Amino acid sequence: MPTEGFPIDLPVMEPGWVWLAGAGPGDPGLMTLQAWNGLKQADVVVYDALVDERALALARPDAALIYAGKRGGKPSPKQRDISLRLIEFARQGNRVLRLKGGDPFVFGRGGEEALALVRAGIPFRIIPGVSSGIGALAYAGIPLTHRSTNSAVTFVTGHDAKGGVPASLNWEALAKGSPFLVIFMALNRLADISECLLKAGRPVTEPVAIISKATMKDQQILESTLGDVVASAAQQTIEPPAMLVVGENVRLRAGLDWLGALEGKTLIGDPLGEEPASGEQK
Repeated sequence: MPTEGFPIDLPVMEPGWVWLAGAGPGDPGLMTLQAWNGLKQADVVVYDALVDERALALARPDAALIYAGKRGGKPSPKQRDISLRLIEFARQGNRVLRLKGGDPFVFGRGGEEALALVRAGIPFRIIPGVSSGIGALAYAGIPLTHRSTNSAVTFVTGHDAKGGVPASLNWEALAKGSPFLVIFMALNRLADISECLLKAGRPVTEPVAIISKATMKDQQILESTLGDVVASAAQQTIEPPAMLVVGENVRLRAGLDWLGALEGKTLIGDPLGEEPASGEQK
């Protein structure tokens, strides 16, 4: 048992099972204990492009590591083929860990793979992971919610199955109804997305941020405005994976950039110019 003597009762992976697990947004330290537990037991690990090598190093020394990464604009395995391989490995009696970046059910196509297992009669377990929509913002020093700015947040995908901006999205409703937008996989469609939001009524001065390679050592943050972000991004070398964050919470980074503070950045205690609540000290 890989967890013998461990104070938490973690499940045993049985032969012929597939565990669909999230590896988190990048930093292997953000992976869950359940995902680690799966890595310690799996005979086969089928992993995505965004899974860090240090996370894979936690697998059993004799485990087979199978790359199944899908990256936009590059040759990638077809989703159907990935699902079929999971089924094949399980039918061979292997204990299979499908390790996906972020959370498997947040723009991760985990639902498609799980349904393929259901149709094939393969037992499975879902292990959530820290979504990049949460982890990336935390490492950037941008809160997902803040009492004085937003009581709602919307996760959006930046492209559809064909690679274009999702035509099914009601951009006007998003622009008017959601104070804070977190747009995954937005870099290649940045100009189209910003145009959609501006046409739908978002102000050109609204603060935005692009978070590239979130939670990793080479994480990069670009702060701009909705009207200038395309030009700002063109002036810098920003690589995917990257997400676009739109809303007033971006201003809070001036006070919450804890990684910047580790490197000597001076943080601002009231970046929004807020007065402390009654009874609180400024």
